[in-house]
Amino acid sequence: MQALPNLILVGPMGAGKSTIGRLLAAELSRDFLDSDHEIQARCGADIPWIFDVEGEAGFRQREAQMIEEITALEGVVIATGGGAVLREENRRRLRERGTVIYLFTTVEQQLKRVAKDRNRPLLQRGDREQLLREMFALRDPLYRATADIVVRTDRRSPRAVVGEIVRRVERLVDPLQAKA
Repeated sequence: MQALPNLILVGPMGAGKSTIGRLLAAELSRDFLDSDHEIQARCGADIPWIFDVEGEAGFRQREAQMIEEITALEGVVIATGGGAVLREENRRRLRERGTVIYLFTTVEQQLKRVAKDRNRPLLQRGDREQLLREMFALRDPLYRATADIVVRTDRRSPRAVVGEIVRRVERLVDPLQAKA
């Protein structure tokens, strides 16, 4: 069987990209990189501060540079920020440099998962549910167009999601493999 490619997680905030990414990387004995955490480490500032000082456009530029850098690595698991798919250059890099997995979740589930999270600058200005619905309408088609695999995360344990991802990616790499 061929070696597994980079595995790149996309999806909305609250889909579980960081949690599932860490578990997936551990399962496969790979390094895990979270683009948002890498940006914060490089800047020495958190995402809300970057948004306050540089605006969303400044953050998106930093995000594009980070995606360029970390997708050039080999054999890693990457969690992207929810808005990474907004730029065509990011979508292209993600598709070209790994297997992209869309962690799908409903707006209702997102609301539960981010209810007390104050580290989400895009949710600090108005009705959270309405904002999440607007983001979903814009981003869901972009996630789907970028992804090789779509995996639903609602009401599932992170370990169950990781198991499904591993099985489905292995089938993509070796379609003749017996179905598990």
